[in-house]
Amino acid sequence: MNDLLHDTLSLDPVVDHNRRQFFVTKLAAGFALAVQPVSAQTITTDTDGLTAGEVKIPVGDGSIPAYRAMPAKGNRFPVVLVVQEIFGVHEHIKDICRRFAKRGYLAVAPEMYARQGDVAGLTNIQEIISKVVSKVPDKQVMADLDAAVAWAAKNKGNTAKLAVTGFCWGGRIVWLYSAHNPKLKAGAAWYGRLVGQPGEMTPKHPVDVAAGLNAPVLGLYGGKDQGIPLDTVEKMRAALKAAGKTSSEIIVYPDAQHGFHADYRPSYGKQDADDAFRRLLDHFKKNGVA
Repeated sequence: MNDLLHDTLSLDPVVDHNRRQFFVTKLAAGFALAVQPVSAQTITTDTDGLTAGEVKIPVGDGSIPAYRAMPAKGNRFPVVLVVQEIFGVHEHIKDICRRFAKRGYLAVAPEMYARQGDVAGLTNIQEIISKVVSKVPDKQVMADLDAAVAWAAKNKGNTAKLAVTGFCWGGRIVWLYSAHNPKLKAGAAWYGRLVGQPGEMTPKHPVDVAAGLNAPVLGLYGGKDQGIPLDTVEKMRAALKAAGKTSSEIIVYPDAQHGFHADYRPSYGKQDADDAFRRLLDHFKKNGVA
């Protein structure tokens, strides 16, 4: 490494602090322990006609594992970043990548907690939050997603057609990344938190960056979500309206719970999940990501 690059990396507190250790170097198989037992209605998408599996994404301080799926034939595929739930990149997130690949996309889901810890073996959400998620800086997440875009551009992706979608923890990240990357074409945020107190790891929340969105975001939320009150949805809608972001919108499914797209959990609502995914695909196509 040349001296200039070394000095540049050393000035970055996120990179420098975690330079030497990655807790997750390989994706876990199956589902995270915290989501067991897995529902009988779980969707499994095959890999017929696909190139799918784990890859390594180079980042400033090493590499992080990611799951990638794309058509087996062709090149220059539109790119979708798939941002994990709070449970990390487990089988459900991998399956979502395959669903996108079946529709002609290169979908990539980088492991966002690689430096902070492996949540696959943890058994409850509070433990996941306290031991791992609370230590993940937004700045690091934005940089790692940028690295995933750079990787996609070198591996048959057409990043001129770039979208991002994310679920739960990843739903919040979608809003933030849409304000971070000026080249993004579209985002779809599934039941991600919209408001919160600023902190060292999370200095801003979606409502704080509404005016700075670079791409239209489709928000997909549940009316019976106990963790995301509807008044916070209304705050976000008001922020979007005040900023003139008329191409972004939030859809609320009145009877849907948090995690209504997660077909491996009791919260799954097939009708709402199917409608929301159809809306997502239309939103991507409308904004040039297809």
